[in-house]
Amino acid sequence: MSEAQPKVSVVTVNYRRPDDTIACIEGLRELDWPADQLEIIVVDNASGDESVDRLRAAAPGVQLLALHENTGFAGGCNRGAAAATGDYIAFINNDARPDPQWLRAAVGVLERLSSVACVACKVLDWDGNLTDFTDGGAAFYGHGFKLNVGVPDPGDADTPHDVLFPHGAAMVIDATVFRDVGGFDDTYFMFFEDVDLGWRLWLFGYEVRYVPSSVVFHRHHASMSEVALWRENYLLERNALFTIYKNYDDENLRTLLPPSLALAIRRGVALGGDDPHSLDLQRSALDDDERQPAHKAMLASAFAVDAFVEHLPRLQKERRAVQSLRRRSDADILRLFRLPLHANIAHPYFVAGFNAAVDAFGVDDVFHRGRRILVASNDTISPTMAGPAIRAWQIAQALSREHDVELVSTTACSGMSHPDFRVRYVAAAELRRLIDWCDVIIFQGFLMSQHPAIARTDKVVVVDIYDPFHLEQLEQARDLGADKRRKEVHAATGVLNQQLERGDFFTCASDKQRDFWLGQLAALGRINPATYDADEGLHQLISVVPFGISEVPPRHTRPALKGVVPGIGLDDKVVLWGGGVYNWFDPLTLLYAIDKLRARVPEVRLYFLGMHHPNPHVPEMSMAVETRRLADELGLTGTHVFFNEGWVEYEDRENYLLEADVGVSTHLDHVETEFSFRTRILDYFWASVPVVATDGDSLAELIARHDLGVTVPPQDVDALEAALYSLLADAERNAQCRRNIAGVKDDFRWSKVLSPLLDFCRAPVRAPDLLDPAMTEMIGRVDVPRAGLVGRDTFARLTEHLRRGEWREIVKKLRDRMRALLQ
Repeated sequence: MSEAQPKVSVVTVNYRRPDDTIACIEGLRELDWPADQLEIIVVDNASGDESVDRLRAAAPGVQLLALHENTGFAGGCNRGAAAATGDYIAFINNDARPDPQWLRAAVGVLERLSSVACVACKVLDWDGNLTDFTDGGAAFYGHGFKLNVGVPDPGDADTPHDVLFPHGAAMVIDATVFRDVGGFDDTYFMFFEDVDLGWRLWLFGYEVRYVPSSVVFHRHHASMSEVALWRENYLLERNALFTIYKNYDDENLRTLLPPSLALAIRRGVALGGDDPHSLDLQRSALDDDERQPAHKAMLASAFAVDAFVEHLPRLQKERRAVQSLRRRSDADILRLFRLPLHANIAHPYFVAGFNAAVDAFGVDDVFHRGRRILVASNDTISPTMAGPAIRAWQIAQALSREHDVELVSTTACSGMSHPDFRVRYVAAAELRRLIDWCDVIIFQGFLMSQHPAIARTDKVVVVDIYDPFHLEQLEQARDLGADKRRKEVHAATGVLNQQLERGDFFTCASDKQRDFWLGQLAALGRINPATYDADEGLHQLISVVPFGISEVPPRHTRPALKGVVPGIGLDDKVVLWGGGVYNWFDPLTLLYAIDKLRARVPEVRLYFLGMHHPNPHVPEMSMAVETRRLADELGLTGTHVFFNEGWVEYEDRENYLLEADVGVSTHLDHVETEFSFRTRILDYFWASVPVVATDGDSLAELIARHDLGVTVPPQDVDALEAALYSLLADAERNAQCRRNIAGVKDDFRWSKVLSPLLDFCRAPVRAPDLLDPAMTEMIGRVDVPRAGLVGRDTFARLTEHLRRGEWREIVKKLRDRMRALLQ
């Protein structure tokens, strides 16, 4: 977190408990947070007693909102948020006291991780011994639960993880996001408004992260009269129905709403202690007056269902609005329910009905966990990971929403964890155990050649060939000398051929790549009657799965370039080279263009985002050395050209992207270019940064077709300089490109581009030709039919030789043919 702390508005709601609220305010003033960046807002919910006067006298400097009606917890929080002026809004119950580090721990995560919009805080009992909230679960019918309630505080053993919702007692959220998603639903009054908000945040593409170092201590007021319990049951049932109606997708709502309505009534009957199906009760219902006495718990459930029906016109509008902004599928979110099939009361009468409803309506099918999937990479998995590891991470994350996933690196893994899948480094022996464990293995790179167990297994093997690295080796190995270069290219081709012979399913990055790989598959015999008859389009053999972009828009959480890097001022124009420098790229033409451009745009600054690859097995290439040399020679280093000698962390790159005026990707006119898929350009799209790129690949075609920037011929200094000038000097042109990018980038969201792989893993199958011994015998050995001793053409030539009396020529031809047949 940067030294200048953002402003935080803390909102708490009071209702006839001014002593608690005053104690809470005193705790807030002890926070480790700059007082001038802390705004405390107290909302009095029409207490009707001395609360307002006491709060005003005891808490000067606090913004006090005295409401004329009791709007409940949800409404009170919303009124406080509407008055807040902070960058973040923190909600805390008035009967809670914060740990001094409460805000610092929460805001630190929000500042660092743009995907996280809301922090769920750890809530302990007043003495700090027992937990009140460390995780949240939900049943399919909408009831939210606090998990691990009453157990000893796990302390340091507790780890940050994703949760469906934050506990309303203590949470911190980005103020803009809170308002954009509509805040709490006022109609809830109290109960489950936090569940509804969290679910909505996930739907809209944000994340809710539990942060155990952000702690509050909570004192409960649990004594409630029978009337209060009746009111509580009513709100619980009604709000649960509100929540599922608004947030499930159409298919799941059709499946889950009917049993939810039925179980709401069943739960009321069970809580009332009645069994209307006993013989005696049936007789009394016939014999007594039409008006029967009923327990208030049963009435609460009936009234809750009735209230749900009454609110349907409003709920329909809200549902349409919510679903129209959906950025995640239900499959992405249901994993967070934790306890979807939890019968929340243990009454035998209710449990029997619950089991019957779950079975009759197929509820279990909605939440069934799928396959065991191993995602393996030989790239380094760390906060500074590069493209292959990022892709493996995103694949694991997407699949973990439906399956049991392990992500492993055979090179190095550190500093990365995820609540929904295991991520670690493995050696060869552990990799073999995981191959035995999994149903499906997905891998990339050289893994199969390094670990032959992948080739030998009878498990389903998915090969991610988005990177045609044998083409890259044509340039990358140029520095190794002629003999070693030949061997490296030959070896890379052999590695890929081995994968193409064994894989059950292949993923590549573009339609053009798919055409290329189809040719190589055909040469190896993988396009055969078995694979063709299974799917004449061969999409069950190889599908396009491009690189993707995050569901969550990038956020600027700290200054990274302008005013930070010496030589780059706040008003300078930044051209960003968004990745490493490799031999197939052309930064040299770019340097010449910058040298020319600085005469017209003196404030132009070119920044290279990464010079040293985080994978220790990727050496520094000659092009990187030459780039530094030319920048020095032209007098650009430190004035107009700047190098980041390390590698920017994956979660931090957004800060650099959002300060860029133009993103650039220039390459040479190589065969590698035609089949490449520049992942750095996807980052530019994510941040809506106009792009200047060299012609020749599929993304350059997209840029030109949709006016997302400017494309230029290879090694054309003048064209490149003019393109950069047009986007740096013309603010409206730059802004138009940004608007155009906003119109196409949703097509590259990870959830969308990974859909062919997700579909395959829901029903993984071995490739049909690999299950046919006759076909397997032919793969890799495409025979060329041999002619006989004397074919038709040969006979015609022999006849001509005989006519001329050329006996020596006849003997030579026959000898050559015999040798060919005997080889």
